Amino acid sequence: MSVLHTVVWFLVAIGILVVVHEFGHYLAARLAGVKVLRFSVGFGKPLVSRRFGRDQTEWTLSALPFGGYVKMLDEREGPVPAAEAYRAFNRATVWRRIGIVAAGPAANFLLAIVFYWVLLMHGLPALKPIVGEPPAGTPAARAGLVAGDEIVRVNGEETPTFQDLRLALLRAGVADEAISLDLADGRTVRIVPLPLAGESLERDTLRPLGIVRFDPDIEPVIGSLVADGVAARAGLREGDRLIAVDGVSVETWQHWVKIVRTHPDKPLRVDYLRAGQPGVLSLTPAGVDEAGERIGRIGAGPKVDETLLAGLTTEVRYGPLDALWRGVVKTWDMSVFTLEMMGRMVLGQVSWKNLSGPLTIADYAGQSATLGWISFVGFLALVSVSLGVLNLLPVPLLDGGHLMYYVAEVLTGRPVSERTMEIGARIGMMLLLLLMSFALFNDLQRLLGG
Repeated sequence: MSVLHTVVWFLVAIGILVVVHEFGHYLAARLAGVKVLRFSVGFGKPLVSRRFGRDQTEWTLSALPFGGYVKMLDEREGPVPAAEAYRAFNRATVWRRIGIVAAGPAANFLLAIVFYWVLLMHGLPALKPIVGEPPAGTPAARAGLVAGDEIVRVNGEETPTFQDLRLALLRAGVADEAISLDLADGRTVRIVPLPLAGESLERDTLRPLGIVRFDPDIEPVIGSLVADGVAARAGLREGDRLIAVDGVSVETWQHWVKIVRTHPDKPLRVDYLRAGQPGVLSLTPAGVDEAGERIGRIGAGPKVDETLLAGLTTEVRYGPLDALWRGVVKTWDMSVFTLEMMGRMVLGQVSWKNLSGPLTIADYAGQSATLGWISFVGFLALVSVSLGVLNLLPVPLLDGGHLMYYVAEVLTGRPVSERTMEIGARIGMMLLLLLMSFALFNDLQRLLGG
């Protein structure tokens, strides 16, 4: 995946999320009778600027694409003609100001609901929540889970897909709950809570429990190649059957993957069949760091029998009304979970290494776009929820900080003083810079670690 591809899709994602967020502010301001002077996507020097509408609002695309803003008529920011003073933001009632500020995050939540609604109506292909053989001694093995068990509920919450299973177990672990698993065959098993202390979220959150995805044996045949990856450069082609590595027979694709992963930066002699003709080549798996372990990768995927997949996959689809309700519930659940994770980071119960910044978001944007529109829209919905929650935090400079001031005004009957807001702005800037520094540091660690 090229850097240009990543950058383009990151800009597309940020553009959509920022426009929707700021349009929430814009629309609420117009409905409240407040004049909007500028609608900007991005910060800094304007690159493109046009004026439209009765108020000649300036619509601007600016140089720094990390956000945006809506500038409203305000007597605190400059002279306002007497004839238009009634349209100034500072003259609006406190409840109208609350509505204007809250409309931005609300727009992000509404966007997430719409995206989930569309996805659930269209149908989401997914893996069934079927587990593989748990490693000996793990909680899942002691509870009696075996390969092929399908987990249909976690603590009463339905898990129609493996992704839902992963999220439900993560939430149960974060909440330190006892975990009750209902299986498709009618059994119910109980396992210990997921240990999430320290940096465990950086790793596979299911493995401490011994829960692994069911992985049927797949023939060692190349089905896909990453452009300019190790396998492609070495000369492997789609359809090649892997026969042996360094003289050792390759029985399954899983066996092949295990060999590659355990030989980072070490040359391998590969025997293969292409259209019935034997061949030999040499390749050296690229070494990358994964959860503190050095592993090898070559950029190749297997050719999978469609009939084999049919029994392991499902499609999650609902009618319009049911899909809409489930979209609302999904957005609410993700919002609450995001808040809970943030709270545990503050308390030191979850590592700050789980915080992601713009580089990680850009990487995920590019990857999800490569996987198709369903994956990209799901990514947008998740980030839109996160953006809505983040903006509602009671931190000065964020929407939540302004709402905090307005709530104080409602309770005291008078506006918060300019001096208080000035001090709050400085504190807010310091907190945001600290947060961005943590996020950027984590991004660089992830990228440098592969």
